[in-house]
Amino acid sequence: MAWNDDLLLKVANVVTFIFFTSGNAYSHLGSAATHGAGAKETYLTPEQWLFGVWGLIHLCFLGMLFYQFTQQGSDHVRAIGWRFPALCVLNSAYSALVTAHGGDSRIYSILAFVVMLLIAGVVSHCYRSLKVHHGRSNTLADVAFIHLPFSLYHGLVVVLLFITGFQAFGVNAHTHHAGIITKILVFLALLFLESTAAGYVWYSEGDVAGALVISLALLAIFQHQTSSKFIHWSALVFFIISLIAVLRAVISIFTSRNRSAITDEERAPLVG
Repeated sequence: MAWNDDLLLKVANVVTFIFFTSGNAYSHLGSAATHGAGAKETYLTPEQWLFGVWGLIHLCFLGMLFYQFTQQGSDHVRAIGWRFPALCVLNSAYSALVTAHGGDSRIYSILAFVVMLLIAGVVSHCYRSLKVHHGRSNTLADVAFIHLPFSLYHGLVVVLLFITGFQAFGVNAHTHHAGIITKILVFLALLFLESTAAGYVWYSEGDVAGALVISLALLAIFQHQTSSKFIHWSALVFFIISLIAVLRAVISIFTSRNRSAITDEERAPLVG
């Protein structure tokens, strides 16, 4: 397979990544709104360090842009298709909406939530396609440049869906006290995030990366939400539960590899 097969798609990947995603996201480094938390403080707003995951995602995607010109990488990129350029464009639109007028306008927040729903649909389609049709990672490059960025992206998008949802329809934590309805909704959101993290490691072929992003999001929410003890400690409990699931998955991966190595040695012939 030649490097220039599907050249139009590969060029579109490079152009949209550079001019739509990278340019839009990194032109506002240090802006809370651009990173996804938004200017409006809600009772689900996490600490800003969580959005450092964006840097790792973009770094892995940058590697994918080079990897796509190899035969192995070209197969994966063909499976993803035009959904990656679509993600770049949608992500750029989302960044523009959450930074518009400081991200504190209700209409911009609602539009950002709608765009995030579209992003979630597209990235889920990419994620499922890679899991179903290219689930086995044959090389380290497959893991680092194909599976890892989409796992991280998918996990972060799950978190951003709830953050933008509370941005669009929730109360401002600076001006409104957390009432019983707000506490219930936040509790349900935290519960769903914890359940999703567990689902990543147990029902998605041990996707530790996506689960870890969601687990860290729960920790970031625990650190940031100090005005409500109920939300504060609920986030900590769900973080601990999700972290246990992640650690068990990691242990299971290493245990299964050791068992496989032992089995291969036992099956090896005694005489070469």
